[in-house]
Amino acid sequence: MSILVVGSVALDSVETPSGRIENALGGSATYFSVAASFFTREIKLVGIVGDDFPQEHIDFLLSRGIDLTGLERVSGKTFYWSGRYGDNLNVAETLSTELNVFEEFAPKLPESYRNVKRVFLANINPELQMDVLRQMKDVELAVCDTMNLWISERKAKLLETIKHVDVFVLNDAEARQLTGESNLNKAAKMVLNYGPSRVIIKKGEHGSVTFSKTSCFSSPAYPLENIVDPTGAGDTFAGGFLGYLASTQAFENPRVRGDQSKKVLGASAPRGDLSESNVRKAIVYGTVLASFNVEDFSLNRQRSLTRAEIESRFAEMRAITEF
Repeated sequence: MSILVVGSVALDSVETPSGRIENALGGSATYFSVAASFFTREIKLVGIVGDDFPQEHIDFLLSRGIDLTGLERVSGKTFYWSGRYGDNLNVAETLSTELNVFEEFAPKLPESYRNVKRVFLANINPELQMDVLRQMKDVELAVCDTMNLWISERKAKLLETIKHVDVFVLNDAEARQLTGESNLNKAAKMVLNYGPSRVIIKKGEHGSVTFSKTSCFSSPAYPLENIVDPTGAGDTFAGGFLGYLASTQAFENPRVRGDQSKKVLGASAPRGDLSESNVRKAIVYGTVLASFNVEDFSLNRQRSLTRAEIESRFAEMRAITEF
């Protein structure tokens, strides 16, 4: 099943205690797409790059089966981010942010993208996220991410966008910032009252926790001894999560919005399996993909990663959490 992703495609320079990399492939849409491609080769990317964006990066994304019809290439420089991590790898120090062509980014969905049922709205301006939803015709599952900048500067617009998504993803600091509540359990319940049917709170090396109105599930992070570069881990998590969900099917749509009741669909209209048990599996798959991503700079680890390695680590996660 197809997934639409709208977000940044960038060039990153990153320094960590393990070394440094210059002008590497980055961006939220990039990390998401590559992670999701391990589960489905029907990913449609909407983003923008400049004429300095290397062809080798285009070729890599195409090799992962990612549809780049919606990737604009315009005159100018590609979005560039430079950052540094110290001993605390949960916190990045931004050294430089150059929006370049991304500053004028206004997502335009090709007609062939408008009927996609699943969408990931990466951490772009919430007004742009809302505009994407308006361009789509019949969304089954909308997943939305954000960042501290939008909470600070576009909170009202962000809250409006959240009303129209099914799953809202953010990290623990952002959850506290958005709600003003230090306790994550209380913060999650407040976010659910904003509109989404599920919230996922990422906690870095401490894993993640997800809440719906009727459930709570906590997943640990995979125990790693060597972390090289945490950049893109959150978007990789989201790619693994939504990619796995898109690869499964069920004939019951558990999405409930307002007074809409559950609707059992016939065999001619399969939907993604959004059952609680399958969502939990998807979160663990997202955790597994993120654990591989941080083992090398940029997307280098994902270039050599195999589905067999993913399944092996998923089995380890199951064994780690069994009691």
